[in-house]
Amino acid sequence: MSTEVPSRPSAAMLHGPSRAPARAMLRAIGFSREDLERPIVGVGHGWIETMPCNWNHRALAEQVKAGVRAAGGTPMEFNTIAVSDGVTMGTEGMKASLVSREVIADSIELVTRAHSFDGLVLICGCDKTIPAAAMALCRVDVPGLVLYGGTIAPGHLAGRDLTVQDVFEAVGSFYAGRLDAAGLRAVEESACPGAGACGGQFTANTMACALEFLGLSPAGSNAVPAIHDQKGAVAEAAGALAVRLIEGNVTPRSIVSRDALENAVMSFSATGGSTNAVLHLLAIAAEADVSLTLDDFDEICARTPVIADLRPGGRFVAGDLFAAGGLAVLAQRLLELGLLNADARNVDGRRAAEIAAAAVETAGQEVIRPAAHPVSARGGIAVLRGNLAPEGCVLKLAGHERTQHRGPARVFDTEEAAFDAVRAGAVGAGDVVVIRYEGPVGGPGMREMLGVTGAIVGAGLGDSVALITDGRFSGATHGFMVAHIAPEAALGGPLAAVRDGDVITIDAAARRIHVELDASEVSDRLARWTPPAARYRSGAFAKYVAMVQSASRGAITLAPSRV
Repeated sequence: MSTEVPSRPSAAMLHGPSRAPARAMLRAIGFSREDLERPIVGVGHGWIETMPCNWNHRALAEQVKAGVRAAGGTPMEFNTIAVSDGVTMGTEGMKASLVSREVIADSIELVTRAHSFDGLVLICGCDKTIPAAAMALCRVDVPGLVLYGGTIAPGHLAGRDLTVQDVFEAVGSFYAGRLDAAGLRAVEESACPGAGACGGQFTANTMACALEFLGLSPAGSNAVPAIHDQKGAVAEAAGALAVRLIEGNVTPRSIVSRDALENAVMSFSATGGSTNAVLHLLAIAAEADVSLTLDDFDEICARTPVIADLRPGGRFVAGDLFAAGGLAVLAQRLLELGLLNADARNVDGRRAAEIAAAAVETAGQEVIRPAAHPVSARGGIAVLRGNLAPEGCVLKLAGHERTQHRGPARVFDTEEAAFDAVRAGAVGAGDVVVIRYEGPVGGPGMREMLGVTGAIVGAGLGDSVALITDGRFSGATHGFMVAHIAPEAALGGPLAAVRDGDVITIDAAARRIHVELDASEVSDRLARWTPPAARYRSGAFAKYVAMVQSASRGAITLAPSRV
């Protein structure tokens, strides 16, 4: 028996006479001596029987593993958890969603460090699994990549494409008396036809797009839909690529540069994507130890137009973007505009400019606009500050033309209370719906508000009501909506001082959100304010509350000694 130990991390676990017990245990489940002498690639995924988003992960894992073996490596499959935003939306369970991002990243880190994997392929689907995979990759910094399981196909009803967004808005229409029970059921039964993550440019597709531009996903891989014939080949190629990354010692932190992060933010802006990308890209940057701030998003979005005409604000679903030629066409447009950082690298070995140059655009496609004729000259979001949000907040601009709103506050201390008010017709045109105590600490976990925002749109109030919150929005949200208000109300942020009838002004052009109260009045109200009781005193939620940082920092978690 050779006592020579290779330099790979797995050698410490599997090579030499002293590691015979470890090899004996692995032989019990089918690994041969030869298998254990090759590079070990962890193949992680979040298959779970609670959603369609991750439903194809086991099948993709088999194809990734085939690619690893063909390239001379040995795959070891493992699982992590996942929480369905769409299924849990509007319930107490939704509080677990953002918390799960940290748990997923931690679990990937733990199994990778525990078993000394030489490389990783992380298959992801529903919203938080994507940033969590990228965060974990950057944290452990072993060669690897992220593979998106793919978007769901659109549903069809009465000649139009449907996504889960249509179901949420149909609920609002039902309660507003604009749709009967049979109509609601028809939408429900038609919207989601099979495996894959939600079909608009919601959070999953926004982050899948961002990871290609960030360089952690092979260019051309993530836009392939979940049930498309090409997905298996993409998965097999990802497995083979992981082995090559190990051989070349290409680590995630060598890919995730400042230029790459700027490209990722541009992709979010250019596709009119989910505001959750702000939280997630801030968190990924923190794990990669690269500077990225809330103000960077405002500056990049201000110069990056919306080019892709995608839902929730546009006409097309994510599968249409793939059919139009994919994300390389979008990169080509950004390069033409002089925006794309051309030298940023991808795990597939190419620079961003090379990926853009290789784009093959489908003739006659209407999804990705010409650079000179964008959907909107200004993309994505605006970052606002003012006496309601000293640390900043995020206004979603894509999907509507409004830039200002002034109106009386309708204050709710939970998402459920706001939803009930909209359903009962107690919210009217001109109101500013305030939902507080739903931030990282207050929720805890920053629930998304698609139930409320969908109900507002479904009730015909989308063009006349504003909503502000210290919580989050689903990527399917559209309308005049402000999220991530910081500091949050549960920590004594100014949102805690707002009362029914207070007049609130939101001004995108001035980057300002303001309640029309004297500073002394706000201070007096906060001096009499009592923090709400903790909703969870033990377990994962309590740990999260103890470690989570402001939304303005990406709601990352830090050990107390690092705070």
